[in-house]
Order: sequence, then C-alpha cells, then structure tokens
Amino acid sequence: MKTMQLYHTGFDVIEKPDIHFGRANADFAQGFYLSDNREFSMRRARERKGKTTYLNEYKLDVSGLKVKHFERNEKWFSYLYRNRNGYRDTLPAYDVIIGPIANDTIYDIWGITTSGLLSKQQALAILTIGPLYEQIVIKTEKALSHLRFVRATALEHADIAAHRAVVAEEESAYRELVSEKLGAIADILEKRNDD
Repeated sequence: MKTMQLYHTGFDVIEKPDIHFGRANADFAQGFYLSDNREFSMRRARERKGKTTYLNEYKLDVSGLKVKHFERNEKWFSYLYRNRNGYRDTLPAYDVIIGPIANDTIYDIWGITTSGLLSKQQALAILTIGPLYEQIVIKTEKALSHLRFVRATALEHADIAAHRAVVAEEESAYRELVSEKLGAIADILEKRNDD
C-alpha cells in the first residue's frame, strides 16, 4: 500500500487541509480525518441551509511516512480513551494513524460508552461489535505534504438522503446489538452482586 485514495465530506472544498483544526481530544487526537471508503464518507454527509455539501477526494502517498495501524482491540481502545479524556497524545512521532472508527461516533447510542457507568472493558465490548469502518488521520505537516487534493464533488439532496437512510438502518441494527450486550453485562453484574 503506497498510495491511498481518501475522502472527506463537509461544507467546504478543502484543497489545503489544516491538521490543527480538529479537536485535540478526538479519538485519534488532533489531525485531519479521512476515510478510505467512499460510500462510508458519503454516509457522513450532512445538509445545512445555505450550504453546499462536498465530497473531497485525495491521494495519499505513504512512502517515507511513519504509519501506525490499529486493530479494533484493547490497544486501540486505550489510545482513543486517553485522547477522549484529554491526555497528551502518546503517538506524536507518527505521521499517519489508521484504525477503526469507534461506533459511538457514527451512531447515537445514548452516550453510554462515555457515561462512566461502564468499566473500560465493558465500553470496549460495546465498541467492538457492529460494522467496522476505518479512519485515516493525517497528523503531521510531513504527511500533509504527501496528501494531494484530487477534486471536490457537490452532493445533491437525494444522494445525501439515500446515504443517511443507510446510516439510520445501520444505527437501528447496532442499537439492537448494544442492547443485547448491555443486557448480558447487566446479567453478569447482577450475578456478581448475588454471589
């Protein structure tokens, strides 16, 4: 994998991304977030009155870059958990981070994973079920210099609505899985209390 085709949706044509624009407490900390999945990126599209929604396309040449790739496991969860809680980024030497998107940032699951009601292990159990999509985060100016803007396409209302309908279906299915997992967790906790 030397060159990646990447996508980002939003209300602007972003020819020159700003890696410092995003929140420092985002899952993979500050950087420019992209997807390698065009269909998924289209599902992230929103509409706002008076604004045009764009799908920005890029090519990233990763040769010569330091890339960290996470699987959906405890190391991944620990990294995003620390970042969400405002700790210093533990991977500042990496130019690009690739890894799963936490499903609670895609689907609304009532804030349960960040509520403090679940242990880290229980929250991980919730975040490792359901569909798996990856994000690619440009972390450094060096990586940014390897990112080439290709084009921006204005998205039509019908296209955005169709993709949002897919998200609604996925969210419903994911909530069912979460409810089942929470029921199993509640049963375990109740059994521990009984013992």
